[in-house]
Amino acid sequence: MAGVDSSVSAILLKEQGYEVIGITMKLWEGELEGSCCSLSSSLDAKRVCDYLEIPHYTLNFKEEFNKYVIKDFIECYKNCKTPNPCIECNKYLKFGSMYKKAQELRM
Repeated sequence: MAGVDSSVSAILLKEQGYEVIGITMKLWEGELEGSCCSLSSSLDAKRVCDYLEIPHYTLNFKEEFNKYVIKDFIECYKNCKTPNPCIECNKYLKFGSMYKKAQELRM
């Protein structure tokens, strides 16, 4: 199932008359089954969007993911810290790069 929070949010926003789109971020080369960017989660997201009759886009953010998440993860480990990659992904990709792209898609 695509992200339950995202799916419910899309339903509620659409019911309230908002323009809603679905976006899946392609973050990694290959598939990490069970992760947020696996093939099955992408297909689930597309099915939910099809059901809700809203557009679905898959956008390539591999470079940004490597720059802001993977490199930070490696640096943290090198310095004996335990990183949380989701925080960096949310900060730089979901609420950064993806948000900008979503704004462009609206125009």
